[in-house]
Amino acid sequence: MPRSPLYGRRIHISGSVVDDTTVAPASDVHGARELIAGLVKELIKRGANFVVPVDAEPLRKVDALPICFDWLIWKTIKDSLALRPVNVPSPLAVAVQHHKTEDQIPEDYVGLWDELRASQLIKIESAAQWNMNSKRMEAQARFGDILIALGGTEGVLYLANLYHDAGKPIIPLNLALCPETTGARRLYNFGLASSQTRRLFQIADDGDAHDWVNRIRFPQRQSIADRVSVLVELLESLEKPKAFAVRLLNPDLPDYADVQNFFETVVQPVVEGELGYHLVVIDGRQAYEYSRIDQEIFAKLHRSSVVLADITGARPNCFLELGYALGRGLPTMVMVREGASLPFDITTFSGLHWKTSGTVDDRRRAFREHWQAIRNRPSLVPAEPLIS
Repeated sequence: MPRSPLYGRRIHISGSVVDDTTVAPASDVHGARELIAGLVKELIKRGANFVVPVDAEPLRKVDALPICFDWLIWKTIKDSLALRPVNVPSPLAVAVQHHKTEDQIPEDYVGLWDELRASQLIKIESAAQWNMNSKRMEAQARFGDILIALGGTEGVLYLANLYHDAGKPIIPLNLALCPETTGARRLYNFGLASSQTRRLFQIADDGDAHDWVNRIRFPQRQSIADRVSVLVELLESLEKPKAFAVRLLNPDLPDYADVQNFFETVVQPVVEGELGYHLVVIDGRQAYEYSRIDQEIFAKLHRSSVVLADITGARPNCFLELGYALGRGLPTMVMVREGASLPFDITTFSGLHWKTSGTVDDRRRAFREHWQAIRNRPSLVPAEPLIS
């Protein structure tokens, strides 16, 4: 079976259930939990990874059903480890916790958590300096690639805004877990307007996102297995995360041929073929969505997952776009042809000096090794709180 587009992608499932049984009947809550368990199992089979908070498990007063889905997700991950394909990039899950986490883990899940925490599958990301949900959600959104929202209230909307600002897809489920005016149901109704759907998510090869919103309406008569199947199909149809290319684009300049060859033979095969990104280049020859090409460039740059900045040729627009990427805190790989003349030394950025000589395999290996070395590099100016 070919490798799924979800291979190595981090899925973040977030939401909660209101306490009012007239809004969220127990039968709907049980159905939602069955749906999430089935979905997580299928995602693990396809090599997906996860972002999952570690916290308490509050219960509804009316029927003692869990309000959140986090420990259901952790349990399903643990029970489904044997289904995970070999060689999936680790970690399997990023666990976002805070300073009270260990004291709040439900007794029924302490053993499960201790076993997972002791393995190499879990990366623990602490937001311990902040006793604020917003800061913990910012950490979750930083690591997640796709947000699946169900139920919830203001927190789900806050997360959705974080994902949207980062150009990451949001899949809202229209399940009867919260009022229609808030949380995931509000997001779903927003997406029902065809003019807004692509702001939630986009489909590969310019597919119809609005059609997918209607397909995930999920009427009561639809089985859980069918719902899981449709959701997985949607997730695999999403446009790939974007890697924005900052590079020389004028074919009349002397360095163009070397840069073009480097991107065609090294960058694109690794970034798209191996890492699963969509390489974005804005040069004015393709159709674009904004009234001006410079607006298109910065909009796409702003919402890219990573930036590949090649400054061979020392063009002013490349430095402008590089500065924007670094100031925004985007993961940025700085590159230049070996021996090129530069106004500053990119060694301070741990830049890649690529070669025009050598085999294609050697040049791709050098690019791949540099990517692995700098992909989790912190931003130039870390965000530091005034008080903590």
